[in-house]
Amino acid sequence: MIRYITSGESHGQALVGIIEGVPAGLPISAEYINHQLWRRQQGYGRGGRMRIESDKVEILSGVRFGKTIGSPIALVIRNNDWRNWTERMAVESDGKGVEKITIPRPGHADYVGAMKYGFDDIRNVIERSSARETAMRVALCTIARKLMEDVGVFIGSHVLSIGAAAVINRTNIDKLIRKYTKANCGAYKVTEEADKSQVRILDKKIEGKAIDAIRKTKKLGDTLGGVFEVLVTGAPIGLGSYVQYDRKLDGQLSQAVMSIHAVKGVEIGDGFTNARKYGSDVHDEFSVKGGTISRKTDRAGGLEGGVTNGEMIVLHGAMKPISTLANPLQSVDLAARKSVKARYERSDVCAVPACSVIAEAVIAPVLANAFLEKYGGDSMKEIQARYKRKKQ
Repeated sequence: MIRYITSGESHGQALVGIIEGVPAGLPISAEYINHQLWRRQQGYGRGGRMRIESDKVEILSGVRFGKTIGSPIALVIRNNDWRNWTERMAVESDGKGVEKITIPRPGHADYVGAMKYGFDDIRNVIERSSARETAMRVALCTIARKLMEDVGVFIGSHVLSIGAAAVINRTNIDKLIRKYTKANCGAYKVTEEADKSQVRILDKKIEGKAIDAIRKTKKLGDTLGGVFEVLVTGAPIGLGSYVQYDRKLDGQLSQAVMSIHAVKGVEIGDGFTNARKYGSDVHDEFSVKGGTISRKTDRAGGLEGGVTNGEMIVLHGAMKPISTLANPLQSVDLAARKSVKARYERSDVCAVPACSVIAEAVIAPVLANAFLEKYGGDSMKEIQARYKRKKQ
């Protein structure tokens, strides 16, 4: 099965990652991965770091002549900003003369990290808890994404709200989604359309309101969060399992999305809305036409009992406002034990569009593992042959 691990600090020399369990024979290139890294860096409201970094991946092992060879794949992304932090982030220096950070930001990992590991310098926490880590996660997970695309499963996303600017009437949005997801690349067509927007919102009126809200928020020295929707098309019936809690695919997908920095809520389908309705208004009825079984609706978000049901998978993620404020909140100095304003660490005003792209990536290994569990195989040729036979 596929698993991955990342390493590296936000202002260290590089981000490093290893992914193993990828079948042999999967075509992959740095260019393919770099496109997803580029998408992660976009979005109105991103901070100055995005003007410094131009994320490019180097494939160090596990790929030969453009195809995976079944062994662990190692990736590296160099940090351009390292040259400005060589003294503060030195590996072997004694650290003398380097300022210690002792003021935590409310809402960030600063305080709990320092307490957990006994640090007298919060910089140790800041560097690893930074969302910069997601650059490597996107790179690694893009390999799993390619695997899923090669068997006809596509992932996409778009943003539903930023602050108070929210898509309320979904009629036109849902029409667009139905149109795009019927295409060959399914949900990825939605992503391509969303990418045309600075905030990845498909409704042009709401897009304008969101951009305006981010602009005003920046002037206030504040931050904004929001909600995004992730879609998966082409997933066959039967991925996941209902027989054990940890094999339920909806639980695994939720954990993947919740693991993203600043995500505080995950919903499958119309989960929260459904909780306020009668069952007769919630559950997706069956119909038969020409011997083919289908559903009239997809309120369950493509998952029943922890198993895919053949409909489009729909997930929602709620991202809180970023914890670093240009107009800081009240905090404490852990060294002096007195009340002070929190520190300002260079950050974004809004990163919801980027978060939606990251969510696309992190669910890919979850889907790939569920697919491999059902169809198995050590090479793409073997997997595709098995999948084709079972579909027939």
